[in-house]
Amino acid sequence: MSATAGPTGASSGRAIWVLNGANIGRLGTREPDVYGPASYDDLVEVCRRTAQDLGVDVDVRQTDAEGELLEWLHEAADEKVAVLLNPGGWSHTSVVLRDACAMLTAPLVEVHLSNIYAREAFRHRSLTSAVATGVICGLGVEGYALGLAFLAGRR
Repeated sequence: MSATAGPTGASSGRAIWVLNGANIGRLGTREPDVYGPASYDDLVEVCRRTAQDLGVDVDVRQTDAEGELLEWLHEAADEKVAVLLNPGGWSHTSVVLRDACAMLTAPLVEVHLSNIYAREAFRHRSLTSAVATGVICGLGVEGYALGLAFLAGRR
């Protein structure tokens, strides 16, 4: 099942996709001591507000199905769309997700709500980080605003 917020922003023709993987839709109730008190709706609102301020269009999506996330990345590659990606736990385990990210020609920023390097050792290695333009972690939903600002400047 996926949750999409749909395109929003200033209809500038400059698009950024915010793609969220497994469990991100559970923000606010899933380990708030680790991921913060913000809900998924709060995260979407931060993205929408930031995109509007930056004058870019944003399409925020979330899925708990790895195949769906892969399809979105393939679509982004075909459309040459910049991507802000929170792969969740798949960043540590999914070679196919890493390979889909490598197909992107527009910039890719990986974002994590928590500081993955201050957590369990298995989270310290991200397969997707190796093919990302940059990585933001540990800043909660504010990391999304920073990632969008960077990508808006690169388009």
